Parts: sequence; C-alpha cells; structure tokens
Amino acid sequence: MARVYLLVNVLPGKDVSIRDTLRGIKGVANADVVTGHYDIVAVLEAKNTSEIFDKILKKIRLIKGINRTETFVAVE
Repeated sequence: MARVYLLVNVLPGKDVSIRDTLRGIKGVANADVVTGHYDIVAVLEAKNTSEIFDKILKKIRLIKGINRTETFVAVE
C-alpha cells in the first residue's frame, strides 16, 4: 500500500469546497483545511505510487481553484 501526503494551495475562499471535493475522490483517505503556507493537507492511498500520481495529475490538479500542489511520498 502506497501513501502520499498532498499539500494544496487554493484560491481565497475555496478551501472548504475543494476539501469537500477531495474527500469525495476515491483514494483520498482524508483531507483537512489547515493553517500555514498551505491551505489543505490530503492523504492519498492506493496499491502503488503510480496509481496515486495518475490520480493527482489527471483528476486532482484539474480541480478549478487549485493553484499549486506539493507531493510527499511516505517511505514506510
């Protein structure tokens, strides 16, 4: 099982709606609005990292209102 932490910057006022959209995507184990440099932290899980990266590139990064993402792969 692969796990990735996805940090997300969004347009002002879009954090809650994008968090809710992320929570509805299969493979997103959790998504929370946070304080700091990023607006949302999401946890994605799948059988391998290729499946996760495909979901990030083809689904998540296309969500209107997302400015930037940064991906951290869990190593254990």
